[in-house]
Amino acid sequence: MTLPERPGVPYEFVQGWAGAIHRACFVPMSRAQRCRLLSGLAGQLAAALRTEPGVVATVGRRVGVALVEAGFTAPEVLSRTITILHGRLLPDLGLTGEPAATRLAGLVEGVAEGFTRALRDRTLDDQEAIRLAATAAQAASDRALRASEARFRYAATHDPLTGLPNHNQLTGQLHRLLADPPPGARLGLCCVDLDQFAAINDRLGSPVGDRLLVAVAERLRSLATEPGQLVARHHGDRFVLLVPDSTGAEDATKLADRALAALAAPFQVDGHELSISASAGVVERPAAGASAVELVRAADVALHWAKADGRSCWALFEEQRSAADVARYRLSAALPAALRRGEFSLAYQPLVDLRTGGVLGYEALARWQHPEHGLLGADQFVEQAEDTGLIVQLGIRLLEQGCRQAAQWYAHQGDRTPYVSVNISARQLRQPGLVGEIAEVLDRTGLPPIRLQLEITESALVVTDDDTIGRLVALSQLGIRIVIDDFGTGYSNFAYLYDLPVHGIKLAGQLLRDVGRRPVPAGGATRAGRAGHAVLAALVSLGRTLGLTVTAEGVETARQAKLLRVLGCHVGQGFHFGRPAAPDQLS
Repeated sequence: MTLPERPGVPYEFVQGWAGAIHRACFVPMSRAQRCRLLSGLAGQLAAALRTEPGVVATVGRRVGVALVEAGFTAPEVLSRTITILHGRLLPDLGLTGEPAATRLAGLVEGVAEGFTRALRDRTLDDQEAIRLAATAAQAASDRALRASEARFRYAATHDPLTGLPNHNQLTGQLHRLLADPPPGARLGLCCVDLDQFAAINDRLGSPVGDRLLVAVAERLRSLATEPGQLVARHHGDRFVLLVPDSTGAEDATKLADRALAALAAPFQVDGHELSISASAGVVERPAAGASAVELVRAADVALHWAKADGRSCWALFEEQRSAADVARYRLSAALPAALRRGEFSLAYQPLVDLRTGGVLGYEALARWQHPEHGLLGADQFVEQAEDTGLIVQLGIRLLEQGCRQAAQWYAHQGDRTPYVSVNISARQLRQPGLVGEIAEVLDRTGLPPIRLQLEITESALVVTDDDTIGRLVALSQLGIRIVIDDFGTGYSNFAYLYDLPVHGIKLAGQLLRDVGRRPVPAGGATRAGRAGHAVLAALVSLGRTLGLTVTAEGVETARQAKLLRVLGCHVGQGFHFGRPAAPDQLS
């Protein structure tokens, strides 16, 4: 592109200058824009050479500043500009002589001075801008860091779903309260858990469950009305209410009552009316010597008690009950090793014909020769064995012990041999291979099936499916007697007495608790005694009417034995007839 020449400035000079500085420094402008800029600056230089010497330096400085302001800031630009000016400006303008050379020298000096000062000023401005930018960036970074730290602190101490304080904040608050409590200070915790919450998640979906938790959190939050009280989401559907400065257990239990009442009203969630209940565990104690971990654990333990007690209630933590739980757990944990070491045995208690007084059989009662606690009765470990599933192995092993002992009796006494009565648990009854295992035991021990009686608790027959009924029928067809144990304890369903292959019923010992233990007072029997007598008579009559052998356990006095004989009860068992004993101690 060709530009018009400025008066007195050859185009070739402008083009040569533009080319020289373009190679020295990149500036974002087109070739035409560079030539237009330099053409103007060259015109000023040419005019200065033809004027008075005093203005030459000023014009030069102005040209140097213009170069820097245009972005030509590289030192090489100044060097090449001076070279161009010295080498071409005077010849291209047609100027010669000493005066022109002197003016050119002043002009070049002015360009160099203006360029240098402008470059210095620009560098300082850039540095100041950088400093200000760095300061602003640092301030912004500090603000962002503080905001981020605040978010992290909030996230670390609050539940993201409900906005309540979380377990970390609860624990921190407990640590602060327990670090140096004043004399006499107390505090309480109330651990609240929704009953059957998993069913809501399963049936309606977790989004509905989450919104229900938010609504629950709001109701519980409204209960924290006293200074220092805290409501936290512990985890899942479990919440904890902190009661600082409590005056006794009543403060914490009252809060538990309020919490359960607050959650009893229906919730409206996504068009669903949800009625839920909750259970609570409460702990309240002096702050001195307590720890945060132990307090939370105690509240959790009490919550489990409330769940076990039937839900929709609260339970207060008690050290004695907790110690008993720990002892039961330790026994439960020791069961497998005890079974491997053969620490379980049987004690035998006579089953007596109430009419003749003769021994008809013996109930085989489980015993555990514990290396630390000595001889333990079945009531101290069978429930744990049932819970862990170990009852299946333990039960069949004890069954074989009992059958082997009865087989020895049979070898000596023949048909006059007393039968052995062995308990079968509900879990055993549900085992598909039970009938085969019992048949194998009889084969191994040589005991005739008619000499074996199996006692099945009444509660195990509350729900009987076809498979369970089939097993009972198969056992009966082997010739084994089936007896319903603990009959009359509250689950009685008389239909199974003629639906199932049952040979007898064994009345629960508590039915004799108020019957026949003492002489009848002069004023007549008490109401409890009359009612107990009537129930006992009805159950004995029912059993006899159905053709079943009726056994009563828990017989402790001769008066009770006489009463049972008069009522028509067939068999008695209890301390009156003999305590459980090892085989070699039986008469």
